[in-house]
Amino acid sequence: MMDDNIPTETIAETENFMTWISEEPDGETVFHVELSTITLHFFREDWEEFLQLMKETLKSVK
Repeated sequence: MMDDNIPTETIAETENFMTWISEEPDGETVFHVELSTITLHFFREDWEEFLQLMKETLKSVK
């Protein structure tokens, strides 16, 4: 039986976008990025790599 009561917490939110975190029943932390109609889901190690990518991107466009 699946638990539909997965704990979630909003990280940040703008008018059109949102990031949030969930603690899955197996103990895995999942990060979510909602971009209008698309939601990206990242396990912790992928989330950290994604953040590094965004940091490098910001450096390149300044």
